Amino acid sequence: MKTLNDIINWIIQSGLLAWLFYFGFAIGKPFVKSKIKHAKTTQQKEAWTLLEQVAMTAVNARVGKPMPGQEKFIDASTAVQAYLAEKGIDIDMKQVQSAVQSAYELSTLTPTVYPTDNKPDQRKLILS
Repeated sequence: MKTLNDIINWIIQSGLLAWLFYFGFAIGKPFVKSKIKHAKTTQQKEAWTLLEQVAMTAVNARVGKPMPGQEKFIDASTAVQAYLAEKGIDIDMKQVQSAVQSAYELSTLTPTVYPTDNKPDQRKLILS
């Protein structure tokens, strides 16, 4: 028992304990930082997935309502941002509008209407 006590006293007095703590911190810090970065990336990916799902739901909920297309777009964008803010997710309005526009274009419930010159690369936002 005395030998064990002497070893512990030597570790404390020699500074080995402080060096081991510093070394462990120096090795562990990059690992913890990489885990934090990975968690943030995953959280952002999930937030974008939720944004896409909520935008698609908002678009599909407004199809067939007696409103002009631009009003539906603004209403859907506002509703999506309000829902995300309620859940504690802060996403810029331009990104929300982009997701809503994408949802309008991807929705099977909204028709794709081309301008009168029939160029397929120029789409209009027309809601039924």
